[in-house]
Amino acid sequence: MWLLWKKEINSALFWLTIAIGLQFLVGHFFFMLFLLCAGLLIRQIRFINRLEHWLRTGSKAQQAPKAPGIWEEVYYHLARLKKREKQRRKELAKRIEQFRKSTEALPDAAVVLNAQDEIEWANAAAREVLGLKKSDKGQRIPNLVRFPEFNQFLKSKNYTDHLCISSPVNSNIILEIKVVSYGNGLRLLLAQDVTQLKKMERMRKDFVANVSHELRTPLTVLKGYLETLADFDDGLSPLHTTSVAQMLQQTDRMQHLVDDLLLLTRLETQQKKSDCVDVPQLLKQICDESDYLATVEQRIELSLESAAKIHGNEQELCSAFTNLVTNALKYSPEDTQVKVRWYEHGDKLCMSVEDQGEGIAAGDIPRVTERFYRVDVKRSRKLSGTGLGLAIVKHVLMRHDAQLQIVSELGKGSCFSCEFPQKRICR
Repeated sequence: MWLLWKKEINSALFWLTIAIGLQFLVGHFFFMLFLLCAGLLIRQIRFINRLEHWLRTGSKAQQAPKAPGIWEEVYYHLARLKKREKQRRKELAKRIEQFRKSTEALPDAAVVLNAQDEIEWANAAAREVLGLKKSDKGQRIPNLVRFPEFNQFLKSKNYTDHLCISSPVNSNIILEIKVVSYGNGLRLLLAQDVTQLKKMERMRKDFVANVSHELRTPLTVLKGYLETLADFDDGLSPLHTTSVAQMLQQTDRMQHLVDDLLLLTRLETQQKKSDCVDVPQLLKQICDESDYLATVEQRIELSLESAAKIHGNEQELCSAFTNLVTNALKYSPEDTQVKVRWYEHGDKLCMSVEDQGEGIAAGDIPRVTERFYRVDVKRSRKLSGTGLGLAIVKHVLMRHDAQLQIVSELGKGSCFSCEFPQKRICR
């Protein structure tokens, strides 16, 4: 590089020497110097013009134009940059083509939307189940998928949940819609065919409901005969007395299980009913009844820090709150207090139940609301229960737009909080 600059400097000095020599012959030094500068400027302009022409034509020539001095090095580096750029473009085009082929092969529909809900791109599955066309690029998807709940889902900007709708081209197909935000206002809409899953879920619900209904009658008959046998027991046969008592106990357990299964079925299938529920009065009633049934009285400490009432179903809320209070009493020592609170926390209304029991391991907390899930098998043998209590709580809260928060530590107890949004407050 220094050699090239040295040539440029030597060339300028050479022409300056000529200008000085001509000045001694003809005089007019500054005029000669002006002519020298003008000549050098015209030379550089000519090289710049050649460079501009080469760049403007896209550098399609195989080799850069010939130029002396430093301009040769400039052309050389520009040619290398162009060659690298061309290679990168080829690699990028190849990757884009691979991405398009892979997304076209996806079984789930995928649509890229901009900030105005306009379609930027859609794969083959989207054209099949959503009825989109290649010519729909640039169209607003709410104008093509005309479902009120779908339009509301897009407007909400809350994509943490999913939406289930029927396919616009086939009403027998159920699609689960998910939206993922990325980039600058771009969103990826994914639509998965969950028809079979929904059918299986419906079959499961129908099966549980039918079996539970069918079990109620024989259990009622069986319990009636067992109670009759217990009434006629004269106590002469300890085996007979013990057997009838154990059968009655297990029959009661089965009866509670059937009742809980039927309650879950109603929560999953029945329409929501909403009244203004006086939660403070409801909690007072539940705590009084639970204290009355407890082996040790006055275990519950009720704190009503808010008089707010909420829109909801009183029977369902009573079932959920009762399950939480009963569990706290059941799984904590009899000489400890159970704290029940109704209070406002930020923009939410909260009902919390805190105990001083054994607590729940961090790995078990996400699963305790599953049906029939037990944290400790040995402990569950000693304590009766159906394993459906927290599942009922979860479903009740979902029907009331609320969430269940669980904070627990082994050996220190647990706190179950039901958080209701402000929109549920009775005005």
